[in-house]
Order: sequence, then C-alpha cells, then structure tokens
Amino acid sequence: MGLLLGMLGSLSMIPPGQADQGGAAGETPVFTDVTGPAGITWKHFNGESPDRFLIETSCGGAAFLDFDGDGLLDLYLVNGGETPRGKSPTPVRNALYRNLGQGRFEEVSQRAGVGQVGFYGMGAAAADYDNDGDQDLYVTGFPSSALFRNNGDGAFENVSESAGVENPERWGASAAWIDYDRDGLLDLFVCNYAELSFANPITCDHKGIPAYCDQKSYAPSRSRLFRNRGDGAFEEVSKASGIDRHQSRAFGVVSIDADGDGWQDLLVAGDATPNLLLRNKRDGTFEEVGFEADMAFNSEGVARSGMGIDAGDFDGDGNPDFVVTNFHDEFHALYRNRGKFPFRELSRSSGLTRFTVPYVGWGVRFIDYDNDSDQDLMIVNGHVTRTIELARRDITYLQLPLLLDNDGRGKLRDLADRAGPVFRTGHAARGLASGDFDNDGDSDALLVRLNRRPLLLRNNRGQDATWIGFRLEGTRSNRDAIGARLEIDWGKGKSVRWLSGGGSFLASHDKRLLFGLGEAGPEQVEATIQWPSGQRQRLSGLETNRYHYVVEGKAAPGP
Repeated sequence: MGLLLGMLGSLSMIPPGQADQGGAAGETPVFTDVTGPAGITWKHFNGESPDRFLIETSCGGAAFLDFDGDGLLDLYLVNGGETPRGKSPTPVRNALYRNLGQGRFEEVSQRAGVGQVGFYGMGAAAADYDNDGDQDLYVTGFPSSALFRNNGDGAFENVSESAGVENPERWGASAAWIDYDRDGLLDLFVCNYAELSFANPITCDHKGIPAYCDQKSYAPSRSRLFRNRGDGAFEEVSKASGIDRHQSRAFGVVSIDADGDGWQDLLVAGDATPNLLLRNKRDGTFEEVGFEADMAFNSEGVARSGMGIDAGDFDGDGNPDFVVTNFHDEFHALYRNRGKFPFRELSRSSGLTRFTVPYVGWGVRFIDYDNDSDQDLMIVNGHVTRTIELARRDITYLQLPLLLDNDGRGKLRDLADRAGPVFRTGHAARGLASGDFDNDGDSDALLVRLNRRPLLLRNNRGQDATWIGFRLEGTRSNRDAIGARLEIDWGKGKSVRWLSGGGSFLASHDKRLLFGLGEAGPEQVEATIQWPSGQRQRLSGLETNRYHYVVEGKAAPGP
C-alpha cells in the first residue's frame, strides 16, 4: 500500500472544495444517504494504537444477504477489533440488521448469534454452502476466521471448528465462495494477506516519529482453498490444488469463468505482489496465468498495490472484464477481456487513470446505476495515513467515493456533481457491497468507514428505466447458482451478467442478477442461463420491471 505509510496523527479534515454542495437546483441526486432513517446506529472500530499494526488501516467488511428468506436484503457489518494498546470503551461487535421493509432495519445481532466473533474482523462472504435454502455467513479476520451456519430460525451456529475452515494463524482478508470442481457444493477460497503478530509489532518511523510500516515490511502469506465434502465439513486442498504455491499479499478476490470454458477461475488482487489469475484446469488444480493475461504487473513490470477487484462486462462483448483498485499515483486499473490473452488495459483510454491519480482505492463494483444497460463503476477510497496532507498537497486522508458513468463507447465520466452529497465528501472507506435492498429494480450500496458509522445509499435513478431481475436456484448446481452466466436478448442487443463469488473488497453482494434496459426498454425479453453444472436453459416471454425466480431445469420461472 504505497511506500512509507507515514505517522498516525490527528489531522483528518475534508479536502478543500469537497464540502457538501448540492447539484443542479431541484435535481434529485443519484444516491441518498438513508443510514439514519434506516435505523442503523452501529459504528466501526479499528483499534488504532501506538504500535501501528497495518491491519488497523484495512478492515471494515460489508454484506447484503437475505438471512431470513423473506425476500428483503438484510445487512451485515464487520468490525475491526482491539489491539494490545488500542482498546475500545465499549465491547466490539459485528452487526446484523434485519430489513423490515419500508426503508427500516432492526439490529438482531445478539439473538442471531453473529455479533461476537472472538478475533479481529476483516470481511464477510455469504452463501448457502450446505444447500438447505438459508444464507450462511463466513467472517474473515486475524488470527482466525469463522463460519456461521444459518439454522433457518433466525439464528446462526458457529461451526468453524467442526467445518475445518477456521484458517488459524492467518490474516484472512476477502473470501469467495466457488464451486471449483462442479460437484454442486460451494467451496471456499480465503485471501490471506501477510504475516502478522500482535505480540511482536513491526516498528518504523518517519523523521523520528513512529509510523505505519510499508506493506513490504510484512512477509506475504499463502491463501487457502477449502473443498466442501457435503457432510458439513471441508478439507483443505490448498496444496493439492496448487493454490499455496503462490505467496501473495492477497486482499481482494472474485471467482468467475474468465476464459469461457464453463469452469470457475479465481482472480486475486495482490498488494505489492503480482495480481493472480488462477485458471481452473478442470482436474482439481489451478495454474497461474496472470502474467500471460498481462494483469500481474503494470507496464513497467512492477506489482501495484492491489486492494479491491471486481468483474463485469464493461464493453458489452459478452466477456468478463476486470477492475482493480490501487494506491495513489499507481492508478486504478481496468482490463478488457477480449476472450483471449493478453487482456488489454483500458485505464488510460477510459479515463479511469485521470480520475484515480490521488486516491487509495478499496471496494469497487461494476453496477448499472441508471439501468441504461452499460456497466458503470462505483469505487470507495481513503488513505491509510492521517497526516498525508502534511507531505502532499494533492493527496488527502479522507477521500471521495467515485461514481463513474460508462458512456457505452469505452469512456467514463465522473458524476460527482449529480451522485449525491456522499460523493462530494471525504471518507476513510473500505468495504463496499451492492444490492437492491428496497426491491425497486436498481442497485443500492453499503459501505464501511474506519471508526465511523457505515453508509447505506439508496439509488434514486435506476427505477426510472426499464429493468429485469433474476433470482436463480440450482438443483444440479449449487443452490445459490454461484458461477452461473445469464444472457438476455432484449431486441436492441444482448447483455450478460455473471453470478460471481467474492468481488469488491471484504464484501458480499445481492445474489440476484439485475439488467438495465434503458428508458424505453421492451415489455418482454428472452434469457439463456448457463448453469454452473453445465446445463443450459432458455426462457422466453419474460416480463420486465420485475424479478423472476428461476429453478434449474424448470421450464417456467416463478414469482
């Protein structure tokens, strides 16, 4: 994460020119901050301490999940935790908020049993790993992680030990559910970042003042892959699969079929270690092809400081493209997947480089905020050093989120003037999740900020256009259908979405697939689903402006 991370000070002002100013007179912003009206009062705590543990700068997970199966997305927020000399005045807890509808939430963490985890928290990954119809929850952290099995009665059971996925003595960051062997059971990939010990701080200074050490002071770790046995337990297959051959400061991960062969691959963002593209060889093993894809390093052959990563069809050619957030002066990176290697970096030609020069990026999502059919970008940023303004006039600690509009011709446009006050205010943001929490057919967002309340952002724009959404249920495939590819034909063209695992940074997202069709979209569309099992299913006469529930192998969707 950059070179010297600098001393920890008290300066945290909002950069000049980034005050809360409205857009055009009378114009409704794209996103509205509804955190307060929603009843969300939880606050993040990162255990800032004189020891300057690097983990203090990078925590804060966010998740959308429907844990009670009522069709409304609930929220899960992952706290950091205490460090030996960074204590909280109140007990540190994670928070689960149940969606009551009408924009209101209630905290149910205590009765659900997911508030206390017993370790320093990082991120979350929600999925139905046991195929029983309920969303389960994996929480990463240091020096262990936890798997909470959903009992289906509003409560969860911590089954980490019996399941064998505690990830002991590792600094777990992002995680992704992936059916890498296509047996209908979700397996688990955990990004492990670096070697860390609270008992033995790594100390650095800047001109004699204690400072956060460069990330290269922390030895890279090895990520882990756990295979689901189907009996409630997992077996670690990191060595057998070839995953543990790669030492990496792995921060973000997305699982998706990158090469179109029907098998799920893994793309991992590395912090001052090469980004990894772990191609599934279809025999239980993976090979690293990030170098061949030309996404491992920058054009000078240097590994950038990758944090968040996501996949989406940016150029509309039916192949998944990729975006990776990096440190300031490195620029965030956008890669076009042409269906063959190497990928082509579009960072400069798209305008992404120009918009991200001063930012340290974390969570990132491809979303079609206005439902015009093009995949736009939302990115959250925030520096790691409070006193960066003393050394750089052009860099701030609190940094702006970005909503970048895709014009459909390969160019991005910054919507700071229209996106809403949150996008004109500085934040120390980390995790970013997307989902339609109010079921109005557009993507809302949830982000976590260091030592502040999270932000729940309601989309006011997408519902003005035509849209169609899908909730998939696998039968031969895993029940969540993670790994599915869905293509719709809507007269004006075709659009593709993937139900990927992971994505962004420390986050988990709405499992429904949402397509925008423009302001004058059709009344019906056709859809083709490539299920993770390999089965293909075609549906026609699907009404727009509604969600469709599709079960693998059934001829007609349900409500």
